[in-house]
Amino acid sequence: MKRLWAWAALTVGLLYFILPLIGMTNFSLKMRRGEYSFDAYLKVFGDDRFRETFSYSVTLALFTILVGVFLVVPTAYWVRLKLPFLRPYIEFITLLPLVIPAIVVVFGYIRLYNTSSWLPLTGSAFGTDMLLVFGYTVLALPYMYRAVDTGLRTIDVTTLTEAAQSLGAGWFTIIGRIILPNVLIAVLSGAFLTFAIVIGEFTMAALLNRPAFGPYMQLLGANRAYEPAALAVIAFAITWGCLGLIQLVSRLQKSAQRPV
Repeated sequence: MKRLWAWAALTVGLLYFILPLIGMTNFSLKMRRGEYSFDAYLKVFGDDRFRETFSYSVTLALFTILVGVFLVVPTAYWVRLKLPFLRPYIEFITLLPLVIPAIVVVFGYIRLYNTSSWLPLTGSAFGTDMLLVFGYTVLALPYMYRAVDTGLRTIDVTTLTEAAQSLGAGWFTIIGRIILPNVLIAVLSGAFLTFAIVIGEFTMAALLNRPAFGPYMQLLGANRAYEPAALAVIAFAITWGCLGLIQLVSRLQKSAQRPV
């Protein structure tokens, strides 16, 4: 009976997610009256603004992932190794972006870093891009930290550190060549979530007036009919592609760790 209820819940969940996607895909293919076509997709891919905004958001997503990895991996490692009493406080800090709305964060950035402040980051495109990367890092912090922390739980951090130090390894070598490869799948999970957040984020990019993918999707949805549905299907395909890559890397890593 329990298995029956489990399968029923799984079926309902799949229908809840899959049926709207099927309907949206079907609608996106009906731009040409009376027949199915890929006209909406061709228009989206042929739009210069699509290429510009998507490449811009992908670039910012990559920089956000790098900043998040460099910030979170050493912090989570050090807290687990040397400062376990700080873990509740670190977890509380990383949960704050879930409580504080993004619009509050971005208005704080504008107030602190406007052109008349001591650090006028919003006075240039490069400075605004930096500010946006930092904002995205804050938004993704809860997911990246928990993914990395979960990965660190699966390994013996103390033993690995002591073994590396006995062989003369420094802290950078320990983190970069021992800890990071052992939590690679967790880092990839956090990176995927970060990528998804950056690609779909609207508030920060719109208020900072940057050519990101989120504002483009909103603008297209307000002025077109079939193209927004096609764009949503493309976003779903990218998301599932990232999930597939994570699964592939996970399987390759597990097969590489098997004893011969």
